[in-house]
Amino acid sequence: MRIAQIAPLTESVPPRLYGGTERVVSFLTEQLVAMGHDVTLFASGDSRTSAELAAVWPTALRFDPAVRDVFAPHILMMEQVCRRADEFDVLHSHLDYWPFPLLGRQATPFLTTLHGRLDLPELRSIYDCFPDAPLVSISDAQRAPVPDANFVATVQHGLPADLLTPRKVTPSYLAFLGRICPEKRPDRAIRIARQAGIKLKMAAKVDRVDEAYFQDAIRPMIDGRHVELIGEINDAAKSDFLGGAIALLVPIDWPEPFGLVMIEAMACGTPVIAFNRGSVPEIVEHGVTGLIVADEAAAVAAVRQVGDLSRAAVRRSFERRFTAQRMAEDYLALYRRLVARARPTLRVVR
Repeated sequence: MRIAQIAPLTESVPPRLYGGTERVVSFLTEQLVAMGHDVTLFASGDSRTSAELAAVWPTALRFDPAVRDVFAPHILMMEQVCRRADEFDVLHSHLDYWPFPLLGRQATPFLTTLHGRLDLPELRSIYDCFPDAPLVSISDAQRAPVPDANFVATVQHGLPADLLTPRKVTPSYLAFLGRICPEKRPDRAIRIARQAGIKLKMAAKVDRVDEAYFQDAIRPMIDGRHVELIGEINDAAKSDFLGGAIALLVPIDWPEPFGLVMIEAMACGTPVIAFNRGSVPEIVEHGVTGLIVADEAAAVAAVRQVGDLSRAAVRRSFERRFTAQRMAEDYLALYRRLVARARPTLRVVR
């Protein structure tokens, strides 16, 4: 198939360090190419891919200090996609609702994977306005705020099978991986680790928007001995970081759409202790790949129990459920379904 993958420009594909959506786009793109498909990746010029790279902007916007209006490069990209739309069998957007007005007015089938939260009240009117836009959720839980939107499938994320692997070490600490922000609740992770009497290592980034939260709420809790902040890490460092952990703590306080860090831990054979929010029950097999908890006290108890889980079974579950090949096969089935049927013009409700 001739497939266009349309990525956000905020980060390169794959990102240099943190970046969930762009990493998933990279995994999907590379797997599709490996399976023999003709893929064009619309992304920033510093992206690395075996597909054809359609570089819309020279550098990821995060690293381009001259860019103050991040919408302008994305509008430029969407116009370029539309001008080339007839070169493809399907257009796969990862830009949420932004492309609906353009992609819905050309003949090539398209779909949009929604990577973010949908529980913001202003979003409902968007999906009501474009009721025919084909949407892919990354968990069933993600759909809850907009149940009447045109979801055509749920496709869970996947990682290359050999990207992250278990390590032959004795696990000795608890891990927190991701962003330091209020909804990820790193403060909970710190309290859980302290109450369990186990060191916490935090491999996390701090976005500018969360700097005040970090300085006020989290930095005073970091002592460098019982709680260690490592900072952002790339994929090359994750196997050692996660593989050396007793468990990954995911004490979230928001409706997590997916949570890539959970399957990264599973790829390393490391069980997950996660709060029961959003996608967690769909990702974590309670008692197999981790333990799902309701509060901090239950999380502390889970730390004492998690050593009974088989790390080999955690890895086997990852291989069965969360590889990039499985993800690509799911999307290919969806692409073919969209192409095979006569696609109606996207109806705009006025």
